[in-house]
Amino acid sequence: MSSVEEFRAEIRAWLADHLVGGFAELRGRGGPGREHEAFEGRLAWERHMAAHGWTCVGWPVEHGGRGASLEEQIAFHEEYALADAPARVNHIGEQLLGPTLIAFGTEEQKQRFLPPIVAVEELWCQGYSEPDAGSDLANVRTRGALSPDGSQWVVDGQKIWTSLAHEAQWCFVVARTEPGSRRHEGLSYLLVPLDQSGGRVDIRPIVQLTGTSEFNEVFFDGARTDASHVVGEPGDGWRIAMATLGFERGVSTLGQQVGFRREWDGLAELARKNGAIADPLIRDRLVQAWIGLEAMAASARRGVDPSVGKLHWAAWHRGLGELAMDVCGAASTVAAGEPYELDDWQRLFLFSRADTIYAGSDEIQKNIVAERLLGLPKEARV
Repeated sequence: MSSVEEFRAEIRAWLADHLVGGFAELRGRGGPGREHEAFEGRLAWERHMAAHGWTCVGWPVEHGGRGASLEEQIAFHEEYALADAPARVNHIGEQLLGPTLIAFGTEEQKQRFLPPIVAVEELWCQGYSEPDAGSDLANVRTRGALSPDGSQWVVDGQKIWTSLAHEAQWCFVVARTEPGSRRHEGLSYLLVPLDQSGGRVDIRPIVQLTGTSEFNEVFFDGARTDASHVVGEPGDGWRIAMATLGFERGVSTLGQQVGFRREWDGLAELARKNGAIADPLIRDRLVQAWIGLEAMAASARRGVDPSVGKLHWAAWHRGLGELAMDVCGAASTVAAGEPYELDDWQRLFLFSRADTIYAGSDEIQKNIVAERLLGLPKEARV
């Protein structure tokens, strides 16, 4: 048995032994559009994972991880999804900020921030998008300035679409720290506590199409953080922020694809049960969706560029939501209960509308592919 197979068997056995009792009730809970489900229970589960060494498996051993290879990380995410284990609450800290700090942080930052991520003692959110800087992230207007004595950064501005900010203790914020700078220049990557004593951070949940609120808008009013809490050099924030986005679209998406396959299986079974499978157009679309899923998995395993991968899975998943509504038929237009209770297929359809927007909109991803991968002339910009 290879080391990867041994690793896979180890995590599979551990999940079977530990997703029991109260934790068994968490199976399938959480995830996009359902982050409100059993949050405290999922937090307890993830801390249980941490106590047994199953968080941050891909991190180097010296930083609290297992030093798992790429193949072992793929095995971990696949087995986790196959066990129908609950959606992770520490994804942003473990998969985004942690790798960023390991790559670019100071030793002091690593010692301060990495252990609480491994132990799931501090949760993080991502302060990138703003009302006028969504897909055009370089238009950031949130300001950061050193205090007169140089001991702290003082942050003022607004962020939006900030996932799980209402559950987080910290936020990594892209802020403009050089007055008069424009676009990609003069930005810094700051680590800001959300529980403030010197300033104010106001977190306001945004109600989504699903009726739930996992996104927020966050207002910084004189918020303060230590002067040492800048990742990389001041003014070098764009490079650091882009590296974080690369981590966001990394290996953990393989586990996401196992979830996609489970959704496809469930939809195909529903089509058989309700007779929709008799429609040749429905059959053809189910087959095309299966082909797309196989192509997606093959592309991910051969290391396709993150922008290409994101374009692929976002369009595929949105299309599956649309197909689900057609399989359900007229029943898809009626809520399951009052006042706005949705079934899983309705929630899939509504939330997947955002797939081609968040984590980099389709339009931006296509520009990246055209200009950086294919070397085509840059789009004319005013």
